[in-house]
Amino acid sequence: MFGPVMAGERIRLEPPRPEYAPAYIRWFADRLVTRYLMVRYPTSLRKQEEWIEQMAASADDVLWAMVRAADGELIGNVGFHRIIWRHHHGELGYVIGERDQWGKGCATEAIKLATAYAFLELGFEKAWATVIAGNEASRRALERNGYRQCALFRRDRYVEGRWHDLWVGEILREEWDALQ
Repeated sequence: MFGPVMAGERIRLEPPRPEYAPAYIRWFADRLVTRYLMVRYPTSLRKQEEWIEQMAASADDVLWAMVRAADGELIGNVGFHRIIWRHHHGELGYVIGERDQWGKGCATEAIKLATAYAFLELGFEKAWATVIAGNEASRRALERNGYRQCALFRRDRYVEGRWHDLWVGEILREEWDALQ
């Protein structure tokens, strides 16, 4: 499913649109953008449009497009995946596909908005995320939002010819409440 429109200072989260598919294809063909992604996404227009439709129909995913608040330009995606409704939690994932937006706080703000929605609207007890070691900016964005390391899986991901650890972070509802 797609999440509702939510606005922050720098970015706005909104439902993805089919016309975003070409941007997704460009991002997912860029090795720097995909270097630390856990999964690979379709790179043909038809497959990307099908993926957007699958996300819209999914009961176990909540996805947003991330656009700049100033001009509405698409810069990334954020969402919860692998939601287990019975246990009230899901995995947060995000990508900033436009490299000129890296380091500008967009991921931090997207994490803040999506996590608030998970706790306040979806009834989550916990949100969690994974980061491949080496992607320090991503880990810091999570930590700025209260996510704390709960596990470290050693040599868990093979990226660019070598093994990397996998950092796992989580935040509980009561921890999130205390930060508000």
